[in-house]
Amino acid sequence: MKSLWRLWGEWEIRALLLGSLFLQVFLLFTGGLRKRNVASWLHFLLWVAYLLADSIAIYALGSLSLSQKLCHGADGDADLHLLVLWAPFLILHLGGQDTITAFAIEDNELWLRHLLSLVTQVALALFVYWKSRPSAAGLLVPAIVMFVSGVLKYAERTWALKSASMSSLRSSMLTRPDPGPNYAKFMEEYHSSKDAGLRAEIVIVPERLPEDDVHVPEETMEYDELIAKAHMFFHTFRRLFVDLILSFQDRTDSLAFFRRLKRDQAYKVVEIELQLMYESLHSKSPVIHCPSGRYVRAFTLGAPIMSLIVFSKADKAGYKAPDVTVSYVLLVGAIFLEIYGILLMVISSWSYADLRKPDECHSTASRVVFLAVKFFMPEARPRWSNQMAQYNLVSYCLRDKSTRLTRVLESLEWDYNIGVKTTWDSLWYTKHIGVSLVLKQLIFKQLKDKANSTADPMSYRRFGDHRGQWILQRKGCYQDLRWSVDDVEFDESIILWHIATDLCFYETRHDGGGAADEGDLDSGSRLPAASREIANYMLFLLVMRPFMLTASIGQIRFGDTCAEAKNFFLRLRGGEARPEEQQGASALAAVKADIDPRKVKGDRSKSVLFDACRLAEQLRGMEGMKRWRLVAGVWVEMMCYAAGKCRGNFHAKQLSHGGELLTVVWLLMAHFGIGDQYRVEAGHARAKLIVQN
Repeated sequence: MKSLWRLWGEWEIRALLLGSLFLQVFLLFTGGLRKRNVASWLHFLLWVAYLLADSIAIYALGSLSLSQKLCHGADGDADLHLLVLWAPFLILHLGGQDTITAFAIEDNELWLRHLLSLVTQVALALFVYWKSRPSAAGLLVPAIVMFVSGVLKYAERTWALKSASMSSLRSSMLTRPDPGPNYAKFMEEYHSSKDAGLRAEIVIVPERLPEDDVHVPEETMEYDELIAKAHMFFHTFRRLFVDLILSFQDRTDSLAFFRRLKRDQAYKVVEIELQLMYESLHSKSPVIHCPSGRYVRAFTLGAPIMSLIVFSKADKAGYKAPDVTVSYVLLVGAIFLEIYGILLMVISSWSYADLRKPDECHSTASRVVFLAVKFFMPEARPRWSNQMAQYNLVSYCLRDKSTRLTRVLESLEWDYNIGVKTTWDSLWYTKHIGVSLVLKQLIFKQLKDKANSTADPMSYRRFGDHRGQWILQRKGCYQDLRWSVDDVEFDESIILWHIATDLCFYETRHDGGGAADEGDLDSGSRLPAASREIANYMLFLLVMRPFMLTASIGQIRFGDTCAEAKNFFLRLRGGEARPEEQQGASALAAVKADIDPRKVKGDRSKSVLFDACRLAEQLRGMEGMKRWRLVAGVWVEMMCYAAGKCRGNFHAKQLSHGGELLTVVWLLMAHFGIGDQYRVEAGHARAKLIVQN
C-alpha cells in the first residue's frame, strides 16, 4: 500500500490533468446529443462528466498550489517548472466546451458562482506561477499565452451562462419605453381650437388591416429558405419562453407564412427554432456567433499552436520524459478541441444565417456553409428526438405486482418521501415511440382549421381554452359527452379519456382493425393507434411531468384509479394470475355503469375507473370511423390545451431531455396564431385633428 500511495503521489497531478482533458473531449462530442436523444444512460453520463469536469480541474489547481515541490523555487529540479505550464490548461478546461455550458437551465442562474470561481481560480493559477518562477523562455511564453487563452475561455463561459439566465434573457428582449403620441399636447390643441370658435374634429385613421386569405395554396420551399425563416422567427418567438407577449403583427406575419407551408416543412421550421433555443440556453452559440466571439476563437486556436511550436524548440534536457509527454498531450489536445469547436461553429445554421443577407444574392461563403449544413444536418433529419413517451394505466395495473421489493419502495415513498417507487415505475413502465406521420397530420390539420376559422382576437384566444369542446360540437356529440370535458377537471378528463380510449382500442383490435400502413393518412385506419398513442402520452405527462400541466390533483386521482383497477383485476380471477391486457380491458368494458359511480361509492376515493367505463360505453355506441375521428380530435385538442397552459420555462426545461412533443405543439400553435400569447389587439392607429373655420 505504501508503494501504491507513493506512486499515486508521483502521478496524481499528471492523472488529474489527463482526466480533465478526457472529460473535455467527451463533453465536446456528446454535449449536443441530448437535444435529440431521450436515453437515460446518456443523460446520466453527461451529468457525471459535467459535474466531474469542473471538480477535477479545481482539485488539480489546488494540488498544484499545495504541492510541496513548489517550495524548491527556481533552483530546484527543472521539471518542476512545467507546473506553471500546466496550470493555464486547467483554467482553459474550466472554460468548458462550446456544445455544453449548462446541464440544466437552472445552472444558468448560478453564473455569479462561476464568476467568483473565475476570480479565485485565476488567482490560484497566478500563485502557482509565482511559486515556480520559470526562467526559461521555452516555458514562460507558452505559459503566458495559454493563461490568457484560458481566462478568455472561462470568461466566455461565464458570460454565456449569464446571458442564458431567465432574468437576463427576459431583459434582453424588452423594448425601449415608448410614451406614444403626445396626448396632452394633442388635447390642448383640440380645446384651443374649440375655444377660438373653430370647428375641431378628431378623426381616427385606422391602420390598414392585413390580408387574411385562408385559401392560400401550400407550396414547397427550399431548405435554405426554411433555415433563414426559422432564424428570423426565432428572434421573435423566443419571447414566449420567458412569458413575454407577441403583437398582432407578429401573428399576422407568422400565420401568413405557415399557411403556405406543407406539414413536414412547418414542423421543420419549429424544430430549428427549438434547436436554436436549446443552444441559446445550454451552449455558447449566442456568444461565439458574434464578432467578439470569432476574434476570441482565432486567439484561442492560435495560442496552443504557438505554444506548441515554442515548447517543441525549447531545451527539455532537465525535464522528466512523462512530464514532457503530458505537456505535449495537453497542447495537442487543446489544438484539437479548438479546431473541432471552430468546425462546429462554421457548419452551424447560426453561421449561415449570419452570412445570408436578406434581399441579396447569396455569397460564396454562405453557399459553402449551407452545403455543409445540408450535409451534416439534412432536412429529413429531425432536430429533436422525434419521440413521445408512453405510459398506459391498464398495462401498469396488470404488470405492477406486489413483491417484497415494490413494498419496500412504496414504504420509502409514502413513509419517508423518497420517490424511488415513482422512479422505478418510470424506468420499467415507460417506453418511447416515434411520433407518427398520422399524429403529426392530425395536429397540423386541426391547428390549420382553427387558424382559418378565426375572425377576431377573442376567437383565437378562445381556441386555446378548448379541451375537447370544439371537436365535440363539430361532430354533434357535445350534449352527450360534455360531462367528460366541461363538468370535470382537466386531469380527470385525461384519465377518463385515456381509459375509454384503451377499452375502445382493444375492442377495435379484437375486431381486426387498427393496423394500416404508416403513410395511409386519410383512410382513418390508423386513427385507433394514433389516438391511443396520444392517450398514453398525455397520461405520462400527468404522472411523470405534472409540472407541464395545469395545477391539479392528477397524481392523487391516478393513484386512486390504479388502486381500484388493481383490486378489480385481482377479483377477476379470484386472486390468481392476473389477466392479459386484452382480457383485462374486455372485463372492464363489460361492466355496466348505468348509474353514476359516485352515487354508489361516494367521493372519498378520487378514482374515475368506472366513470371511464361509462364514457367508453357511450363511445362504443358510435359508428367505427366516426368514433375514432372524434376520439383523435378530442385528444389533439386536449394536447393543445395542455401545451398552451404550460409555462414557457417548463417548455425550455425539457429541451435538454430530447424535447417534448408538447413543446413542438405549443410553438406550432403560436405560429398559427392560437392561444393567449397574442395580447396586443390593435395596431398603431393614428388620430388626426381637423380644424375648419
